[in-house]
Amino acid sequence: MELKIKDLSKAFGNLQVLNQVSLTLPSGPIHCLMGPSGSGKTTFLRILLGLEQADSGTIEGLRGKRASAVFQEDRLCEAFSPVENVAMVLPGSVSRNRKGAYEELLSLLPEESLSRPVSTLSGGMKRRVAIVRALCAPSDMIVMDEPFTGLDEATKGSVIRYILNRSAGKLVIVSTHQEEDVGLLNGITVRL
Repeated sequence: MELKIKDLSKAFGNLQVLNQVSLTLPSGPIHCLMGPSGSGKTTFLRILLGLEQADSGTIEGLRGKRASAVFQEDRLCEAFSPVENVAMVLPGSVSRNRKGAYEELLSLLPEESLSRPVSTLSGGMKRRVAIVRALCAPSDMIVMDEPFTGLDEATKGSVIRYILNRSAGKLVIVSTHQEEDVGLLNGITVRL
């Protein structure tokens, strides 16, 4: 998969957030969006996901493609367990989905947390559930908006290994404020 973005612009009232952005983003390397707060990273991702309309410009390569996302907020079903949150995005039978979700979540969470309601988990645990869910959903493109928020360094390392393992062959775009994340993800810096 490859996205070709040409002259993408977006303003909110008098505030120009994106101004004539042109990029080519192929599958393979992880693309790390860098820029100060307010530089348009989240708006750019929302446009790619179809949640926001650009004022002008074109994006080629999205037609017929499936996307999954990790948003800045976790957007989990709080009354559901982590297993139920992940199982809902998996194709196939309910019993197979629960087993697959359980196995995936064990990569990043302690077993005793998998059957509790998500509302009882810490912020870092919720973040890991959101990441597992996005990476398990059938998709061609994975968009992650500051996915490492709330994770300590050791946990962040295991999450990055999980992302690298599960995202092979997909177009992956990660927004981050941390220059070190680019190196940890073996990524390419994309400045907005």
